Amino acid sequence: MIRYLNLVEGKIVDGEKNENFPWVHICPPISTADIESFASANEIPSDFITDSLDIDERSRYEREDEANYILINTPVLKADAKANEAIYVTIPIGIILNEDQIITVSQAENPVLEKFLNNRVKGFKPRDIKLFVLQIFDQNVFSFLEALKKLNLKRNLIEQELYNSSRNEELKQLLRIEKSLVYFVNSLSTNDLLMMKMKRTDFLRIREDEDYTDLFEDTIIDNSQALEMSNVYTNILSGTMEAYAAIVSNNQSMFIHRLTIITIILMVPTLVASFYGMNLNHLPLSQNKYAFYILIFVSILIGVLLIWFFKKDQKPEK
Repeated sequence: MIRYLNLVEGKIVDGEKNENFPWVHICPPISTADIESFASANEIPSDFITDSLDIDERSRYEREDEANYILINTPVLKADAKANEAIYVTIPIGIILNEDQIITVSQAENPVLEKFLNNRVKGFKPRDIKLFVLQIFDQNVFSFLEALKKLNLKRNLIEQELYNSSRNEELKQLLRIEKSLVYFVNSLSTNDLLMMKMKRTDFLRIREDEDYTDLFEDTIIDNSQALEMSNVYTNILSGTMEAYAAIVSNNQSMFIHRLTIITIILMVPTLVASFYGMNLNHLPLSQNKYAFYILIFVSILIGVLLIWFFKKDQKPEK
């Protein structure tokens, strides 16, 4: 689907191809023939569009003839994720700058472009292409920060549940959060490198404009902070998982230890009783009318002595 968009009286309106609107947004469903036709008509490589629809593409920028291409990754909540999949994934947003027109490409709905489509970004002017690109970067970083806060809150709630239970469901949720953070760290790292290179090469030609330069620098700083937060949350989560694994292992060892003690305590009286279950004529006390009570007393006494021995052995030395 190809949409031609413009801001008219504070509202985003759709137009026709020949109206020369400043913003073109491309998203599925769209056929290969439509992509080739659009690329040919606008004199841009079709790879710019197809790469933007590939979820595995990494952040980068390119120049080819008069067209400039930027690709960044943005976080998306995966509503239909399975129990073993990440809560958030990252998808690319393609930005193609072609003369007086900006073309955005996304393979799924994402909160960054939705804000522009709903005109919820302060100072948004689609005809100011440089500002539009900087605002996309800025809103993208904000989306990462918002998603990180939600993941951290979810992690804290799950940790509280783990203190009171040891269900597998909480552990699965932590694994899903960990996978999401891995996506975030990788995407934020490549986005950070992309923006640093764009600033160094002055890809957007904004070096002489102080307002745009300041906005770009602030966005780079915010992206670095988001990357640092992702790394911190990843380390905390890894430490939590390791600590919980150690607690489970320790509890299992204690359980096995107690079970072994109980087995030994029950084994000795059982051994005594098994001897007297043999069909022999010359067993001690076999002719004594109190033999049964004596054996019960001896078995209980041995059991008590074993319990006393193990308790004494477990007491810490002063």
